[in-house]
Amino acid sequence: MQRVGFQLKVRQELIDEYRGAHEEVWPEMLEALRRHGWRNYSLFMLPDGTLFGYFETPSSFEDALAAMATEEVNDRWQSAMQHFFEGVAGHADETMVELVEVFHLD
Repeated sequence: MQRVGFQLKVRQELIDEYRGAHEEVWPEMLEALRRHGWRNYSLFMLPDGTLFGYFETPSSFEDALAAMATEEVNDRWQSAMQHFFEGVAGHADETMVELVEVFHLD
């Protein structure tokens, strides 16, 4: 299982709306994530909108993103979410910055 961390930046004026959107993630989106091996998926945010995401996958970050790119629901979700992020012209998952793991305690 690969541990993946990534970063994005939510527009400060849209932080509350972004949080609200994640209180009711579409069931079909959740199922697609599960179907493609996204496990222990969490999002964390600093007060300035810096977003840290974490998930575990049986393959790689690139493979996990490629698998989700085959899902129509992911295209709809990404289109609905793209306006929340700074520096994102298209889908946010295309601009996620993968972070390098420097320590892990099992």
